[in-house]
Amino acid sequence: MFLISNVHCAPLHVSSLSQLNSQSVFSVKYAVKLLKKLADDGNFKLGKVVHALLIVSNHASENHVIQNNCLINLYSRCGQLSIARHIFNRLRQRNIVSWSTLMTGYLHNGFTWEVPKLLKDMVSVDNLFPNEYVLSTVLSSCSNGGLLHEGRQCHALVLKSGLVFHQYVKNALLSLYTMFSDMEGVLEILKSVPGSNNITDNVVLKGFLDHGYTNEALDVFSRMLSEGSVRDKISYVNIFGLCARLKDLKLGKQVHCRMLKSGLQLDVFLSSAVMDMYGKCGEILGARCIFYSYPDHNVVSWTTILAANFQNECFEEALKMFLQMELQDVVPNEYTFAVLLHSCAGLSALGCGKTLHARVEKTGNGTFVVVGNALINMYVRSGHIEAARALFSNMICRDTVTWNLIISGFSHHGLGEDALYMFQDMLAAKEQPNYVTFIGVLLACGHLGRIEEGFYYLQHLMRDFGLEPGLEHYTCVVGLLGKAGKLDEAEKFMRSTPITWDVIAWRTLLNACNVHRNYGLGQKVADHLLRLNPNDVGTYILLSNMHAKVKRWDGVAKMRKLLRERNIKKEPGLSWTEIRNETHMFVSDDTQHPETAQIHEKVRKLLAEIKPLGYVPDTDSVLHDVEQEQQEGYLSYHSEKLAVAYALMKTPSQAPIHIIKNLRICDDCHSALKLISKVTMRMIVVRDVNRFHSFQNGSCSCADYW
Repeated sequence: MFLISNVHCAPLHVSSLSQLNSQSVFSVKYAVKLLKKLADDGNFKLGKVVHALLIVSNHASENHVIQNNCLINLYSRCGQLSIARHIFNRLRQRNIVSWSTLMTGYLHNGFTWEVPKLLKDMVSVDNLFPNEYVLSTVLSSCSNGGLLHEGRQCHALVLKSGLVFHQYVKNALLSLYTMFSDMEGVLEILKSVPGSNNITDNVVLKGFLDHGYTNEALDVFSRMLSEGSVRDKISYVNIFGLCARLKDLKLGKQVHCRMLKSGLQLDVFLSSAVMDMYGKCGEILGARCIFYSYPDHNVVSWTTILAANFQNECFEEALKMFLQMELQDVVPNEYTFAVLLHSCAGLSALGCGKTLHARVEKTGNGTFVVVGNALINMYVRSGHIEAARALFSNMICRDTVTWNLIISGFSHHGLGEDALYMFQDMLAAKEQPNYVTFIGVLLACGHLGRIEEGFYYLQHLMRDFGLEPGLEHYTCVVGLLGKAGKLDEAEKFMRSTPITWDVIAWRTLLNACNVHRNYGLGQKVADHLLRLNPNDVGTYILLSNMHAKVKRWDGVAKMRKLLRERNIKKEPGLSWTEIRNETHMFVSDDTQHPETAQIHEKVRKLLAEIKPLGYVPDTDSVLHDVEQEQQEGYLSYHSEKLAVAYALMKTPSQAPIHIIKNLRICDDCHSALKLISKVTMRMIVVRDVNRFHSFQNGSCSCADYW
């Protein structure tokens, strides 16, 4: 008699095993029932005991299909595939359940490539035709294992069997084609196979969202509403994702109300989906309200609220909330670090960014592409393009975003040649360029004045990659023609291109008119701009500067009068620099800094040094930054000059200086900083609202066009 007294048994199964151990009540039927229960519980040890009892009591038989199917199921679900396969191979009689059970075991244990092989053996060796459960298992294995060829073969078998109308099979087919981004295949299945359930809708809705089929996703959502099939959390997570993609706050709020009325309880993933919707729809207060109303958070929900703050340009709040997250002992993941680094980029907070950089390297998160991309963006936006270049070179894995960031970074720093060389490297690496890639490429062509090359990229190469040029690309071409002085061609290009031009595009042409002093066309463009947006302060300022350059003070006065009458306020000019992780901010004629006297004295000394080199204060620039002031002396204390002077006082003699300006740098400061870089032998990098200016040895990377 087999003894079980020394075997550690779960209390619920001890009595069952005792009964089974008694010859008087032993039956295969009872053993089968117990094996099913143990398989459900994943109880490998007790399952072996039952198997042993069957063997020693001579009840184990290679001819008993149901008993052996239960054993295969037990060992498969407990991860013992070699034992399950051994039992399967010794079976003298196998039915479709035997094959299906073993396939399911391989699928759930990650050996997905074995499942299609088993299907072929089932048909060829045992001459069994698969049912809906086998086919759905095989299709799921192909989805999980990346086996598209085998998946298509199984699809053919599905069509041959006529089981395509079975819901299990249809759902598995939809998952397969969604996994391989074949949304046209998904649409074909939906069209040819009617009927759906909640699982179908969720699979299709998520697939359409993930692959940018927004209209199709909206159709699925509308049908789900009409059929009343929006019931579970997965459905709501997908629908909130759709609202976020559409940036439709009204729809998102309606769905949120519907969810609350349904009585569905928030969990961490559903609350994250709601926060993500509010964040992407620009309702950051709504996102924060959801966050603070739900008490239990993990790294997903924390990262979601950090991302919502970042997306709404609440960069400082994102960094502050991260400190709260740390106090809760929540360990950040790669996506958390990426959001934080992008927030540092938004603030140009180099010190904080470097601290996070050190931490991601220490924790091993620096190897993730999403983190590497965020680091490149942080260094590019902070003016450290060489650090970004080094990071890019050391990245083992790159994606399209990586290439786009470095190409765009070079372009915005005036390194057009480097940007175009990097684009060629991207093509050589077989990385597919996208819509964003060509914005950086066309910007580079603009900086280099390569008109023919720019038009080649726009009219030929983009279409070779299946890309249709958009507003951003056409605006780059306007800038390209404008920088080359081909203003009439630029205007003609804008008039002839069938696209709705925005304020940025027209202001690009207006800026070119200002630089090249074509005031007739400039006035015409400005009039058009003011019809588009009568409250665009940038247009008034550019037009005022154009009038000032030709001493048309009546035109200047008219612009100032219009600004007053329309109550349009110019954003005050601010410049700031970060020194030893502390940010110092300046406004024009700043007297609030504790070292104001020393800073002003430093400015005066610098201006005295550069005057012999040809510096003459440009009083035409005064209106650009200070509306009422026209005194030459006031130009000395523009915020850019104050920030540079302070940085020169506080940084080592060889260190580059980095300044951030919230507006366009004025002509006078631009001229002064070129010469200051020469007399101090320092590199001065200024990021204004348009681009980066790298001043070195008396010249600027923008070639005096910005």
